[in-house]
Amino acid sequence: MRDFSVLLEQPSDALILGKIKNVECVLLARHGRQHTIMPSNVNFRANIWALREEGCTHLVATTACGSLREEIQPGDIVIIDQFIDRTTKRHQTLYDGQPTSPPGVSHIPMAEPFCNKTRELLVEVARSLGVKCHVRGTMLTIEGPRFSSRAESLMFRQWGADVINMTTVPEVVLAKEAGLCYASIAMATDYDCWKEHEEVVCVDNVLKTMKENANKASSILLTAIPQISQMDWTQTTKNLKVSRPQSNTSVRSTGKPRSCFRATFLQISYHLFVFSLLFCTDSKVARKNPIIKAVSAEPL
Repeated sequence: MRDFSVLLEQPSDALILGKIKNVECVLLARHGRQHTIMPSNVNFRANIWALREEGCTHLVATTACGSLREEIQPGDIVIIDQFIDRTTKRHQTLYDGQPTSPPGVSHIPMAEPFCNKTRELLVEVARSLGVKCHVRGTMLTIEGPRFSSRAESLMFRQWGADVINMTTVPEVVLAKEAGLCYASIAMATDYDCWKEHEEVVCVDNVLKTMKENANKASSILLTAIPQISQMDWTQTTKNLKVSRPQSNTSVRSTGKPRSCFRATFLQISYHLFVFSLLFCTDSKVARKNPIIKAVSAEPL
């Protein structure tokens, strides 16, 4: 594990580095590998900054969500393209004027929060695998950790939201500030609580649905990652660039042993909602980093 305490505090967990189909990847458990960090306490800024410092160029997140639409059934995949923010306690920017933060102010455009090029590829891959996939959707992010009331759920439907979770915001906002291509594979686990005569959302049902359907997202990731690494991202990366300083802050290694990347990645099949998959397609950055070399596993 790398120590990021000198910069925006610690990320949620160790950055697990290795290879998936010969592509250098970084795996980060958003809520910690034991799911001990509630949504309001996730240090999204530290997570995004640590991944940027590691040389990541793309971020593909997985998330459990409730469905606010009849046609989005539990077990369906949604490649979301918009969000509505109902969070109240979270840092929304990397540029907040604090001594450990980058200087300046960032008024980042958010008309298209997600990387459309990455989204289109994920949709194409899902279809090729025969996975039921909704090609777009608006994610409403609530503060949590409680679920919505029925009145709230009905209101969110009227607002035009399609799915609901507790983590997309501010993750997508911070990723765009950091110049990362961000996309999200959302898996519907329930109908929240708006639908009459339907069992209301609870943690046990969420976990059950995720365990039954997590292989869908894993298959999409395993197929998409090598394709993403072979695509030309020059213009996309150029469009994402914002004025931000280059960090020259040293990062200390704790010297602690790291887990095998293969074993950690396989846990996604059982606890997919805990993880975000974040990968680096810049092989030059990866080769320069001795930590990546030290823990690279054989391709999955």
